Amino acid sequence: MHDKNLKWNLSGMFSGDNDYSIEIDMAQTKEKCNEFIAKWKDRKAYLEDPEILALALWEYEKLMANYGPAGKAGYYFSLRLAQEQDNVELKARSNLIENIAKELGNELQFFVNSICRIPKDKQEDFLNYSGLLEYRHFLERCFDFSKYLLSDEEEKILRLKSSVRDKWEAMVEEFFSKEQREVIDENGEVKMAGFSEILKLTSSVNKEVRDCAAEAFNDILKSKIEIVEHEMNALLEDHRINDLLRKRERADTCRLDDDDISSEIVDSLVNAVSSRFELTRRFYRFQTRLLGVEKLKYHERNVPYGNTEKNFTYPEAVALVEKTLDKLSLKFGDIFRGFLREGAIDVMPRLGKRSGAFCIHSLKSLETYILLNYTSRLRDVTTLAHEVGHGINNELMKSKQNALNFETTLATAEVASTFMEDFVVEQLLENADDELKLALSLEILGDSVSTIFRQIAFYRFESELHKLYREKGYLSFAEIGALFKKHMEDYMGEAVEQSAGAENWWAYVGHFRWHFYVYSYASGLLISKYMQAETRKDKKFVEKVEEFLSAGTSESPKELFLKMGIDISDEKFWHRGLDSFELLLGKTEELARKMGKI
Repeated sequence: MHDKNLKWNLSGMFSGDNDYSIEIDMAQTKEKCNEFIAKWKDRKAYLEDPEILALALWEYEKLMANYGPAGKAGYYFSLRLAQEQDNVELKARSNLIENIAKELGNELQFFVNSICRIPKDKQEDFLNYSGLLEYRHFLERCFDFSKYLLSDEEEKILRLKSSVRDKWEAMVEEFFSKEQREVIDENGEVKMAGFSEILKLTSSVNKEVRDCAAEAFNDILKSKIEIVEHEMNALLEDHRINDLLRKRERADTCRLDDDDISSEIVDSLVNAVSSRFELTRRFYRFQTRLLGVEKLKYHERNVPYGNTEKNFTYPEAVALVEKTLDKLSLKFGDIFRGFLREGAIDVMPRLGKRSGAFCIHSLKSLETYILLNYTSRLRDVTTLAHEVGHGINNELMKSKQNALNFETTLATAEVASTFMEDFVVEQLLENADDELKLALSLEILGDSVSTIFRQIAFYRFESELHKLYREKGYLSFAEIGALFKKHMEDYMGEAVEQSAGAENWWAYVGHFRWHFYVYSYASGLLISKYMQAETRKDKKFVEKVEEFLSAGTSESPKELFLKMGIDISDEKFWHRGLDSFELLLGKTEELARKMGKI
């Protein structure tokens, strides 16, 4: 295990923030990008001859593997900023590199845009050329995008203006982050709390605490709702203009094209999940019986049951995750041990450190890093497994794919993370008594409700929101709230009360600003559930899991699954994952009956 402070070891990139080689790296990155631009920008031969395109793509791929627009320095300072968010000097240096990267990225985009414009009657020659086989799907995606492509100058304008919509979102996020209200904390003391802490307290096991927090949370939303109304209309209009310029008919097409997944597949996912909303209504009815109430208030839908707050030291968590990964595949365990050995995990919370958890990668030539804020709770153990799952996915791709395929699409990004996380929970359940088993099972079910059913309800809300906006031209917060309430009622059912103020809870959901992002949580977890079930039936199936996680973007999700004999555009596939939820729900209800809880 790495040093006693359990911080990232970034010395493989630079010796420190003032390392002179940072300037050398930035200069080298700029030089390499400009060399490529100078060599290929005014040449047309690579658009006519597959052999010349193979050379150009090889050079472009090496540029993206070793430099990219931001270089090693951009990655380094993004990591350092996550460690010290309040460090003004780090912010300044990170912003400078980001600005350079934007300029270089804008200049480099001519290359992919030009490939997109290769005439249709010549595309098959390029796709079938043996020297371009490893780039085949990259080319397929370029050719598919060509129908939406604008001129190079127009593309630059759209790229530059994209930062304007980000500022709307940042404004609202900052407004919320500055709000404070008086609440009752878990110790029963009255205190001032910020927005994030108040939201967390709305799910407290203590009813007085959660009700007080919900009142404060609703008050904050109400105080900012008119501002958020204008923000949301601006973002909806920005998206409408982009779709208009690119001649996209569906509001979700941009997202789905970026994710290399068809509307047919996502429609089958949405239809399958929404057709089984009765499962979540049943789950919430079960919760009311366990908690001895007639109805749950809106903010009470995530109130935990029982005690899952056993403390785990970090070494205990590492041992548990390591044991689970080794049981699945020694390759998984070895990658995890590599993260520990190389100091790739920043573990403990510190003043100024970014909150939450993430796994990040940049250039193919650079390491994967994981950030945690470990506080010894069970949730921290499963978070470790989740982020390590992302890391394993990255390293498997790195070993098999070139830099242009070194990525996961959003549709499959959460597969590895939830796959590893759920097997760690399963390991915990093996030795749990009935009380802990009931509490853990309810936690898994609650997470699945939030990840699958709630996100699809969100997707349906977004679809109707964009449609209604394009019909009316402007939507009031009351209209948006009524639409939100309708879709929340649809999946929650009568057991959850749409309490006063709940109609405004759409206002703080960041994912609505990144239009149609939410479906990916459901697709990722349901794909993972399928893979888990197959692995339990046949341990050798994990080899197919490894192959899937190694594929990156070398093929579309649909093609990858067809290799396994599965059609993910068929609703039956998604129902298999939903069946596993129903099975666990039934087992948990039976356990609760056996224990006399219902």
